[in-house]
Amino acid sequence: MKQKGNAALKGQRGLVKSKGFTLIEIMVVVVILGILGALIVPNFIGRPDEARVEAAKSDIHAIANALELYRLDNSNYPSSDQNLDALVSEPSGYPEPRNWSPDGYLKKLPRDPWGEPYGYFNEERNFDLYSYGADRKEGGEGVDADIRYSEL
Repeated sequence: MKQKGNAALKGQRGLVKSKGFTLIEIMVVVVILGILGALIVPNFIGRPDEARVEAAKSDIHAIANALELYRLDNSNYPSSDQNLDALVSEPSGYPEPRNWSPDGYLKKLPRDPWGEPYGYFNEERNFDLYSYGADRKEGGEGVDADIRYSEL
């Protein structure tokens, strides 16, 4: 019996190929990863300011969508005095919300990528939603330019 078992093992050993990678296969993978890294990484590392601008635009769109939901429920946007806080907790003052959602419209109010609160101003049926950009003051060009919902 032992001989049959050993013969079966010898047969299996002949079929089993070595496990692992050769040095050439590993080198090819490392070279490919190096080429991809050289092409892709500089595109991300060299543009952190542009990434912040895009993040601010995304936040502004999300806040604007929450403002639209608020208006649908309450027939108007929050006043400038009520501010964007009305999207997180039920506001007081005029205009009183008619049907404020108990869950709110945002889980929490985001800050812009430069750490400042987003600006909000309500004039009748229109609102202005903005970030002052990297320089944190009105005006500017490039990454320092204001990012406004009306301009997106």
